[in-house]
Amino acid sequence: MMTRELGETRRDFLRDSGAALASAALLGRSSRAWADNENGRKVRMGVVGGGFGASFYWHTHPQSEVVAVSDLRPERLEHLKDVYGCDRGYPSLEELITDPDVDAVAVFTGAPDHVRHSVECLKAGKHVACAVPAGCDVEECEELLDTVKETGLTYMMFETSYYRQPMISARKWWNEGRFGEIYYSESEYHHAGLEVLMYENGEPTWRHGYPPMLYPTHNLAFLVGLTGERLTDVMCTGWGSDKPHWRDNAYDNPFANQTAFFKTNEGHSHRASIYWEGAHRGTERGQWYGTDMSFFLPHPHGHEAAIIRTEGQTETDDAGFERALPVFEEYERTAWYEEPEMLPEPLRHDTGHDGSHTFLTHEFVDALVNERRPAIDVVESLAYTVPGIIAHESSLKNGEQLQIPQYEW
Repeated sequence: MMTRELGETRRDFLRDSGAALASAALLGRSSRAWADNENGRKVRMGVVGGGFGASFYWHTHPQSEVVAVSDLRPERLEHLKDVYGCDRGYPSLEELITDPDVDAVAVFTGAPDHVRHSVECLKAGKHVACAVPAGCDVEECEELLDTVKETGLTYMMFETSYYRQPMISARKWWNEGRFGEIYYSESEYHHAGLEVLMYENGEPTWRHGYPPMLYPTHNLAFLVGLTGERLTDVMCTGWGSDKPHWRDNAYDNPFANQTAFFKTNEGHSHRASIYWEGAHRGTERGQWYGTDMSFFLPHPHGHEAAIIRTEGQTETDDAGFERALPVFEEYERTAWYEEPEMLPEPLRHDTGHDGSHTFLTHEFVDALVNERRPAIDVVESLAYTVPGIIAHESSLKNGEQLQIPQYEW
């Protein structure tokens, strides 16, 4: 296991990892990469998982096509065939990956199976696009990294928060230096009502009692996917109700809600909360406090997205002290998916998770066609995933502060 130099800056990381092209993709890269596809190459996709896996756009991207689909359930297999206009269906992933016509596999199976299925695909010579999280424990995450390195194939985790439209704006501002130094940030993934997904036909599913912090990527992408910082230390606390699935589950997990406090390699702080029960409204959001500018995504209580800037003005508080008066500015959402330089024409439309699905589709296909690492490659994926695994360990140890392993190419 290799440790990444913790003093490395975002710009150094982008340069050294080869991800600069991926960063350019979200800031307005020339469309020549996909418009001038002189050899007419198309990535031949296999899609596994007829739930979330049916919500992407391999069949409309000009450089990809769906040649095979798979699901254990016949009704979901038929759904995949209908969505992607594909006649070739397999009853299992294991059978699909023997198909010589498949170049890459989109793995949208249950979270506990992600590493096992991704490794099977990679060892069969297939590139992998995988749903979140990358894995559920440190050992299997390291197995995934080792397999990607050994095979030399491409792995990308499909984290939707990375391509939410305000996140693309925030990444543009970050690269332009508008935030100054982001010294503190927060992320919230609040999703009550998951009990309905914990049982099927009276039997527990993989979601039954699943620890919140083992699903951390919707949170941590808001920081790691913006500044490139690495989370190095964590202490986490948890709370659980008396519902049966928090008292008896395959994960020995007692927690419905968890709150983690992270330290970064730049000495900054990040709070991440994942709540699956309680009196709260659902949200996936982030907010960043900078020395020159702060940015707050919409809040479910009704507050719109906002920008706060320091511009040299002052005010007097109710105790008579003079203090800085930051300027408030409403944020007008940019529909980046409509910009011609961002996506091929058939993908320029709104999609699920705030417009992210076409961006994820394009980033994976474009990375394969142009033989580059995708923005959320395997090392980035572990930077979004492993801190949550360690946070869960911390909560089981009554909030003990723990160090987070680091990975590099």
